[in-house]
Amino acid sequence: MLLTSMIFIPLVGAIIVLLVPRDREDAAKWIAFLVTLIPLFLAVLLYFQYDPTSVEIQEVVETSWIKAFNIRYHTGVDGLSVTLILLTALLGPICVGASWKIEKGIKVYLSLFLLLETGMIGFFCALDLFLFYVFFELTLLPMYFLIGVWGGPRREYAAIKFFLYTLFGSVLMLIAMIAVYLNSSVDPGLRTFDIPTLISLAQTSGHALADPTFQIWAFLGFFIGFAVKVPIFPFHTWLPDAHVEAPTAISVVLAAILLKMGTYGLVRINFAMLPAGMDFFTNGLGRWGNALAILGVVNIIYGSLCALAQTDFKKLVAYSSIGHMGFVILGLAARNEAGVTGAILQMLNHGVISAMLFLLVGVVYDRAHHRDINGFGGLGAKMPIYTGITTLAFMASLGLPGLSGFVGEALSLLGAYSKFQLLTILSTIGIVVGAAYFLWTLQRVFLGDLNPKYEAIEEINMREIATLIPLGVLTIVLGIWPHFAIEMFRNSVVGLPLQ
Repeated sequence: MLLTSMIFIPLVGAIIVLLVPRDREDAAKWIAFLVTLIPLFLAVLLYFQYDPTSVEIQEVVETSWIKAFNIRYHTGVDGLSVTLILLTALLGPICVGASWKIEKGIKVYLSLFLLLETGMIGFFCALDLFLFYVFFELTLLPMYFLIGVWGGPRREYAAIKFFLYTLFGSVLMLIAMIAVYLNSSVDPGLRTFDIPTLISLAQTSGHALADPTFQIWAFLGFFIGFAVKVPIFPFHTWLPDAHVEAPTAISVVLAAILLKMGTYGLVRINFAMLPAGMDFFTNGLGRWGNALAILGVVNIIYGSLCALAQTDFKKLVAYSSIGHMGFVILGLAARNEAGVTGAILQMLNHGVISAMLFLLVGVVYDRAHHRDINGFGGLGAKMPIYTGITTLAFMASLGLPGLSGFVGEALSLLGAYSKFQLLTILSTIGIVVGAAYFLWTLQRVFLGDLNPKYEAIEEINMREIATLIPLGVLTIVLGIWPHFAIEMFRNSVVGLPLQ
């Protein structure tokens, strides 16, 4: 019941928040904050209960849900799930704290956020393909309203664009999911959505799910759905708009968790369930690369160059996310232990670092009411604590050794180089450009003479520091001692069909 409690307590909390009287909005904030602490406590408990030496799915709950189609409520976790659930649960109270100053419709805002948390945690726990899809789609509706109602001046445009792109990918996923279900058995009574069962059938010689042609088409349907979420070029254009217009806390969740839902789906479905499809898309050019690796390198270089060209602080961080997620795709494309381990570690590390970056952008925006990088200057003299924390986040994101951003990228490159040298060498352009745009931003915002407009700007306050401390500590710990994260999912990686 641990996973079920973790999934549905935020949903119960959302209903309670809605029932709070309108004149008690401060109480609604505290209720939401306390509710998010419960999944965090349960996630920590799950982390310590989980046995990383086992390759078996743990904390399994399975019961019939829709009998007519053999759809079951089936949840469980492996090492990959546990790490992402822990990150999701950690960001719950952090994001509520970052939303403390929101005044418009705060009860509805917090309820939608708690509903979003239910969808995200449920997605990482689901072991039934139908349930997996339900939780995947459950995140779409609250995100649409959180951007469209509480976002910036172009919020409606950004929300609709986010919705349409994600819905497009979801439709292709749905078609692929139905095809997998119908091919799981010739007997309608034996057809199943159960993910472990489908993985086993897809590796059974002679079964319809093991047919290479079928797997290629099913792989493509799932891949596009997840590629929109990552996002992978050319399905990325919704992301900068959504980030720029979204409230700070929603940008945090979008970068740290929703993007990881795409890469998690690639590992859980495309990698494990459709190995023949994966072979087709990752064995094209031998040591020169493959389709997935090429997309990863395009993401890295394109995202980094776009970030370099930005003058909007938030848009710079958004494009940097596109670049950094390219390293995850590159590591997965290598299909060896080093590459996949690096990719999964980079998923976790990028979640922590990007959350820090968006929170830090929100801090300065709340004071200056703009995000124009060229409009600042010399803030380090007035905001030394803020400058120090931002420098830590920048250094981690550009891959400074000793901080978390370095380890995941290094392992991804190590795994990729053993398979395709040229693409790996090209991908290092992103590292160089990443250092350039972060250092240039540091110079323009914090160094030099103080802009007279910001003589009275306030230093970062204790509430804002409290939201950043856990992420800053993780950034340092994961950089110095990534073992505690890698050992959680190492056996899960070994269990994947690697080459």
